[in-house]
Amino acid sequence: MGRMAPQRTKVEAALADAEAEHADDPERVEMLRRTRRFKTSWLELAEALSLARSQGHFKRWGYDSFEDYTKRELHLRQETVDKLTGSFMFLKKRAPEVLTRDGLSHTIPSYQAVDFLRRAEAEENAPEEAVEAIRQRVIEDGAALPSIVRQFRDVVFPIDASTQKERDTSNLLNVAKRLRELLAETHVVPRRLASEVGDSLDRLLDTLRAAA
Repeated sequence: MGRMAPQRTKVEAALADAEAEHADDPERVEMLRRTRRFKTSWLELAEALSLARSQGHFKRWGYDSFEDYTKRELHLRQETVDKLTGSFMFLKKRAPEVLTRDGLSHTIPSYQAVDFLRRAEAEENAPEEAVEAIRQRVIEDGAALPSIVRQFRDVVFPIDASTQKERDTSNLLNVAKRLRELLAETHVVPRRLASEVGDSLDRLLDTLRAAA
């Protein structure tokens, strides 16, 4: 038996339907097509989005704003659109050689990683050597965002003690509450031990809530 074709998501189906509906408008169809492909060729979509915004094509397509167009027709979150267009314009200005890469002989960095580099270069107090290292990792090595964040976030975007305390308190609260719920449900831990640990967790939760 032949392999079944993968089932399309609702968004993919909506985009395909929109392509058919607007078949008489090549620019509009191309935007929809690039949106469907953007996970593997984000530069194409980012370029088209930047052009549509700067030239106001969305008005011709019946939308009052660029944000309304990208949300309703392309099914893209505003945060994603901002990162795509911001990363594209950053590369165009600061690393135009990336725009000519084919993605095979030379890696094309992800738009998320480029966005991190863009924000790092805009950070006034970021150590210069750290920013240069990020640039090497993103532009030349094509490193994935998680590894870059782990290595450089606290160096380039340090948080103050108060914010760190709030974040730690919130994280501990979530973990302690979940553990308390699991102890009440499980039969793996002896009842007496579960009760003792539960009492300790209750005291911990009271302390954390007071701190929060």
